Amino acid sequence: MKSATKMRQPRTIDAKELKKRLHDGKEIAVLDVREEGVFAKRHLLLAASAPLSRLEIRAPLLVPRRSTRVVLCDGNEGLAGRAAAVLSRFGYTDVAVLSGGVDAWAEAGYEVYSGINVPSKAFGEFVEHHENTPRMPAQEIKAKVDAGAPVVILDSRPLAEYSKMSIPGGIDCPGAELAFRAHDLIASPATLVVVNCAGRTRSIIGAQSLINAGLPNQVVALKDGTMGWHLAGFELARDQDHCAPPPTAKGLAAAKQAAARVAKRFDVRYIDVAKVARFAREMDQRTLYLFDVRSPEEYAAGHLHSTVNAPGGQLVQTTDAFAATRNSRIVLIDDHGVRATMTASWLIQMGWQEVYVVKAALESGPLHKGAAATEVLGLTDMRSAFITPNELQTEIAAGSATVLDFETSLRYRDAHIPGAWLSIRANLADNLKAISPARMLVLTSGDGVLARLAAPEAAGLSHLPVKVLQGGTAAWRASGLPVESGMTHLADTTEDVWYRPYDRTAKVEEAMKDYLTWEVNLMQQIQRDDDVAFRIFPR
Repeated sequence: MKSATKMRQPRTIDAKELKKRLHDGKEIAVLDVREEGVFAKRHLLLAASAPLSRLEIRAPLLVPRRSTRVVLCDGNEGLAGRAAAVLSRFGYTDVAVLSGGVDAWAEAGYEVYSGINVPSKAFGEFVEHHENTPRMPAQEIKAKVDAGAPVVILDSRPLAEYSKMSIPGGIDCPGAELAFRAHDLIASPATLVVVNCAGRTRSIIGAQSLINAGLPNQVVALKDGTMGWHLAGFELARDQDHCAPPPTAKGLAAAKQAAARVAKRFDVRYIDVAKVARFAREMDQRTLYLFDVRSPEEYAAGHLHSTVNAPGGQLVQTTDAFAATRNSRIVLIDDHGVRATMTASWLIQMGWQEVYVVKAALESGPLHKGAAATEVLGLTDMRSAFITPNELQTEIAAGSATVLDFETSLRYRDAHIPGAWLSIRANLADNLKAISPARMLVLTSGDGVLARLAAPEAAGLSHLPVKVLQGGTAAWRASGLPVESGMTHLADTTEDVWYRPYDRTAKVEEAMKDYLTWEVNLMQQIQRDDDVAFRIFPR
């Protein structure tokens, strides 16, 4: 704590200066360092959520170039200053704090937003408004299905979301996969094609993707997605695994023709690997994001070094979770060019100026299997004392260990080590005051990484020995040790993450209606905001 008092005060800029920088055409990243649940209440449109608690994990992905202009914002409670010290310590050279935080931005007369992934959500509403994307309510679709009409329902979400709840009979075909895989799933031009997600955005973007691709069928977005289906009183399917298969040769040919049509309308640019190599040599001057937009399974089976898996639909749906640096270069990679082209078309419409699709990218070099190596600031320098799951179980049984869990509250609610306290790393000093520790503090998180980052801080705040659970809670569960569920021991609030309507345990239908209303109202709000750079292309 003594070192904190000597911490150099960060450089500050006011709201007017930040607004100017956002429009000067140069690279800039705005990071909001409050917890996601707090961020979701009120934030800047172009601010990416990068909580101080997870900054060492999020920053290298969101802002890979260390000399990028970075502006940090908070609620004027001091988190941004602490975050500035972290980034500066790890080589970020142009870091400033928004003076007065989000309140100062609002007081200057600029727009503030609620929710998360707002640029993408607002873009979905923009697309529906300007393209007149057709939609159909759940009641009408259900009637057609019950009458035996030819209907194909395509769920544009990742498999994990689809499996939790889906429209009965629906097939999982996430985002950019639609124009790639859908052709083989549609028996005739007379088949009605319905695209859905949980709410609105991916339903709209997915349906419009197939329309832009020139599918001859009637294509509609399920109005309000699975939430609309539920609110209409219809049952949802659970634990389904009906996934769209890879395209046949005929389906792939149709997909490539569709992609060419889209590329022409939206001016998609193609480059070769030599151009990517040139971009890579300029990474000290320009930010370069290398996104492989294939499915996670395909990526794990073989990917190029230094690429990040960003499945196309999710990249469009949550762009701010992948790329925080405005005016940067985005390079997209896949196998046949279809998914990268579809993804590029949407990013271009969102206002990203330099988006490229790489031709024959996967043929250019050795492919690596498994998950990509991820950079975590400072992790390699950590020297933690570890405890194994079985050793921890023994200490807990003896009453000798107090466990602090830094996992998200949602995952903590689902399963955690019995007796473990939910903690928020950025609030660790206050969290420790809220509990009565035993003779040892043991820190855990999902994979143990966040716990390792928190260990030196816990050691500086407590006189007790501090250890990290080797492999995190995942290792505990893999050892077959017991877990409990529910919000059993809270050392902090549960505002660390944003709760989707269907994540809630009470007033779920009310939350769904509020959420859907919020999405629709974004269109009116962005019309007042000059930070919006969405583009309209002629048909």
